[in-house]
Amino acid sequence: MKASLIGFLMCSVFVQVGCRGPVTSREYKASDVPTEFLLGSEDQIEINVWKNPDLSRITLIRPDGYVSMPIIGDVQAAGLTAEALAAQITERLKGYIQNPSVSVNVKELNSYSVFVLGEVAKPGKYQLKSYVTVLQAISMAGGFTNYASKNRLQVVRVIESPGHKRQEIHIPLRYDDLVSGRGEPGNIVLASGDTVVVP
Repeated sequence: MKASLIGFLMCSVFVQVGCRGPVTSREYKASDVPTEFLLGSEDQIEINVWKNPDLSRITLIRPDGYVSMPIIGDVQAAGLTAEALAAQITERLKGYIQNPSVSVNVKELNSYSVFVLGEVAKPGKYQLKSYVTVLQAISMAGGFTNYASKNRLQVVRVIESPGHKRQEIHIPLRYDDLVSGRGEPGNIVLASGDTVVVP
C-alpha cells in the first residue's frame, strides 16, 4: 500500500514538472548540484541602482517571469540568479546612464517549494519562504518512519539541459553521511521543485 502511495505521489509531482515538455532520466553528476539559486515568478526582489533612486525599486517577478523597469522596460528575471539579473539590468542601462552599478537582493521567496515522499511521517508538498537542506526537509516532514531505509535516500531533480531538453536526475544520499558530514554531495540545499524520496 505504501509503495502504491509513493508511486501515485511521484506521478503527481512529475505531471506538474513535466507539463512543459518530455522528461528523460539520467544518472546524477556532481555538476548537477548548483551553488546558486534561480529566481521564480512571484518572488519579491529589491533592485538597487546606485545613485539612481528613481530606478531602484522593490517588486514582484510577474507570472510571465519578467519585471518592469523604468527606461529599459521589461526584463526577464525568472530562471536567473540574482547576480545574473543584476548584470542584465546593468548592461541594458549602459545606453542611458554612465557606469551603472546594480545589485539585486531577494526579499521574499514565493516560488520555492519542495516535495518529501515515502517513509516520512507527513509526506507531501512544502511551500517555503527560505531555502532548506535535505535534512531540514525531512525534519519538516516529521522525520523517518520505523520502516525508512535511511541510507537509500534520493533527491529527484528536473533540470533543463542545452536545447531546452528536460532531464530528471537522481541524486543518491546516505543519512549517515549527511549527519556526519562525510561523502558527496553532502547535505545539499534543495532547489525549487526537488523531490526527496525516502524508500
